Amino acid sequence: MKKAGLIAFIAIFAVTQLTAQKKYIADPAATKIKWHGEKIVGSKHDGTIALKEGWLASDGKSITGGEFVVDMSTIKNEDIKDAGSRAKLEGHLKSADFFGVDKYPLSKLVLAGGSQITGGKATLRGSLTIKEATHPVEFTVVESKVGDVLTYTATITFDRSLYDVRFGSGKFFSNLGDNAIRDEIKLEVSLVVK
Repeated sequence: MKKAGLIAFIAIFAVTQLTAQKKYIADPAATKIKWHGEKIVGSKHDGTIALKEGWLASDGKSITGGEFVVDMSTIKNEDIKDAGSRAKLEGHLKSADFFGVDKYPLSKLVLAGGSQITGGKATLRGSLTIKEATHPVEFTVVESKVGDVLTYTATITFDRSLYDVRFGSGKFFSNLGDNAIRDEIKLEVSLVVK
């Protein structure tokens, strides 16, 4: 009898844990991802890239998981005014020198969980995959809610050299001088989920 009671308790606990989890689907059209890159000396550029699809899970206290896929072919530049120069930079970013989008059309962020959301903020851990290379990432996210729409904003910084994005990197080429490009790329994300 005690064994049956224990089994029933475990089953109820498991069901409660499952129902406590809620899955939210990302709205790609409303989500914004802005990138920033710069040379060691001189110019810097910024632009956007589009989310293809994604979701995250929450237990009401913390984000417990998630997966987001970015369409690398949507890389755009925003700071160059001349259309020809802007198209040249966008083409270069899509080439094998940088992200090789013909061969690697998608990048992915997988969330493994994080700290409890306190004061609307939490620290999240996960892994970022670019050009089939995967490395851990950690960042702070800020949660806000309007009606049934949740928005999560975050700044994610990653080292492009870890993902075989070599052009202008001092880790792969010497004597670059003023042409050296910083390895750190910053993403400002505003994720909208429902």
